[in-house]
Amino acid sequence: MKAITEAMLREELKSNKPDTYYIPEGKILTPAAREYLQQCKIKIAKGLDPEISAAEVAPMPRPENGNMELEPKYVDYVSGAFYTVKPEHMTHLYGNVLINKNHPRILFRGKLDSLQALVVLTQCQLMERGASGRLPEHLQDILSVLREIMRCDVMDEHFEGKTIIGLTHAQLRERSHDPMKFYNIKQMVLPEANLGTEYAMLNRLRTKIRETEAVAAQAFYEGGKFTRGDIIQELNRLSSALHILMCMYLAGEFR
Repeated sequence: MKAITEAMLREELKSNKPDTYYIPEGKILTPAAREYLQQCKIKIAKGLDPEISAAEVAPMPRPENGNMELEPKYVDYVSGAFYTVKPEHMTHLYGNVLINKNHPRILFRGKLDSLQALVVLTQCQLMERGASGRLPEHLQDILSVLREIMRCDVMDEHFEGKTIIGLTHAQLRERSHDPMKFYNIKQMVLPEANLGTEYAMLNRLRTKIRETEAVAAQAFYEGGKFTRGDIIQELNRLSSALHILMCMYLAGEFR
């Protein structure tokens, strides 16, 4: 599968901007290319332009020696360059699209991976300490959301999150902003040694989510705009969810 980059679109559409851009079979749009079409108010559809007869579409010529290894297999996300062999300094962004391993998008995935590992470790430690089953279960829900974020990023799909720890985004925001109303707890009680190890563990998760959100904001900032507001927003809601779990813990709901 080959990617159509923003640079390719600008060159292709510089003399004529259609009402609808048709993505040929076997190709995908990079996020930047999709954003460019949206800015130009051009609709996006899959398949061949109905005004072009299939008979007019000539097949790509094969190399005379029949060696398909000579055909490009990968495309560079940033430059649009093609490669027949994957360079060692690059990794898959999605499909056959490659990106440097030190690119902010890959740094974000590493941070997201570490965060998932920390959630699992925290679950194990809490269960060893005999924590209430509800708390590890809530963390399992948070882990599921993080894994879905990773999947959507790798598959270049929109994230469709609706609830976290059983609460909608609106409910998360309401409870996080006014915990006194719902839990009789002051907003964002900073951890202290006398509040216990479990409370400190939850706060550590909250801070790591905030760090991941900051890395995501850097990774998805392209062309003066944020290309994955869905992921950035969900990470923000996850930090609210951890704040709420901390409030619930202080309120004695996990005893």
